[in-house]
Amino acid sequence: MTSLLTTFPNPADTSATMLPCHDADAADLFFSERPADLERAKSLCAGCPLIEECRQGALERAEPWGVWGGAIFENGRIIAVKRGRGRPRKNRDQEVA
Repeated sequence: MTSLLTTFPNPADTSATMLPCHDADAADLFFSERPADLERAKSLCAGCPLIEECRQGALERAEPWGVWGGAIFENGRIIAVKRGRGRPRKNRDQEVA
């Protein structure tokens, strides 16, 4: 069995069809509004041979949003976690009715 590193010794030689972000079934995950989808996209990036180049390029371009190089970007900066849509509760101890 060959690995991506042995198949593609130079990241520039990597076929776009082998990259997780180019999978038609997963493409929407990388720009989703749902935090769970973004976490799934980050996990898909974990095995990508171009993860570092992708993240660095996104930082240089100040990508406005999405998952790039295994990181969530918002307003051109990396954020740790994407908060879900909606207004947070005023009192966190309150139960949702």
